[in-house]
Amino acid sequence: MAKLSDVAARAGVSVSAASRVLSGDPAARLSEATRDRVRKAAAEVGYHPNFAGRALKLARTDVIALVVPDVTNALFAELTRGVEDEAVTRGCVMLLARSEDMQPGGRMFDRLLGEGRVDGIVLQPRDGADTAELAEAVGERSAPLVTIHQRIPGAASVVVPDALAARRATEHLIALGHRRIGFAGGLAASPSAQRRAEGFLAALLEAGLPGEPGLVTWRGYRESDGRAAAAELLALREPPTAIVAANVNAAVGVLAQARAQGRTVPDDLSVVAVHDAWTAEHTWPPLTCVRMPLYELGRTAVALLAQVIEGGPVEHRAVEDAEPVLIERESTAGPGR
Repeated sequence: MAKLSDVAARAGVSVSAASRVLSGDPAARLSEATRDRVRKAAAEVGYHPNFAGRALKLARTDVIALVVPDVTNALFAELTRGVEDEAVTRGCVMLLARSEDMQPGGRMFDRLLGEGRVDGIVLQPRDGADTAELAEAVGERSAPLVTIHQRIPGAASVVVPDALAARRATEHLIALGHRRIGFAGGLAASPSAQRRAEGFLAALLEAGLPGEPGLVTWRGYRESDGRAAAAELLALREPPTAIVAANVNAAVGVLAQARAQGRTVPDDLSVVAVHDAWTAEHTWPPLTCVRMPLYELGRTAVALLAQVIEGGPVEHRAVEDAEPVLIERESTAGPGR
């Protein structure tokens, strides 16, 4: 079995330096080139750190948890990949959890942090979760926590450019010639839903189009919510010629409801969704989407969590190094084509 001294000898550094690199010591004053050389040497000689001993010494597990509302949701695939890649880079293992009880204040949530089973948690609160209740639960224990999509007082957080994504979705429809556009939004209590609605309305305002209250719905992000939103919008005396769905899952419901009502997409109704997932390519017609930087969101969340674990400041960040990208497919076209 390879020893730490074997790694140090192969990398041409001291045993102490090799140890600090492989333990992820942020205070180690070593160049990135030296760190890479040590990691490469460890892989070449087959060295595996004794994490059990390190955990006892540092009171660390080198395990973080990612908690999402639903692990079967295709939208979480890129987020999970980003969290896992950043965790591995930092020498950590990621646990993936889904449970109503895995929210702040829940029994299992408290066990994970309170019993030292993980060093910290990246949490996506369930849609419409009450911010005040979450803040109260977070404030009851001082533990490393980063929330995504929603700011909670007392916890670090990371968000994506929701408003910009909805704006680009709406601008795409306006450029195609649509002038009466509906919005299938998330729950009114959801911060991300509010940001997306703001982006939608901003695009209409800039184009000189009225933001009619009746064209904005607040049903939610699920497929069934998209169905309900589409039914509401298409029942209007003057129904929209296009709909922006604030979530790709809801957009699937919009397509289903349009088909149930005999509307052809995109001939009778264009549909564009915020977010993208593999499912969007396999609907009929395939959905035009605005792809969000969910992979970058995951990596940023873990980097921020590592900062909090090390005693650094609790910050609120936005993913700024990757912007939403319009992926044009067959669900959008000019009105009445």
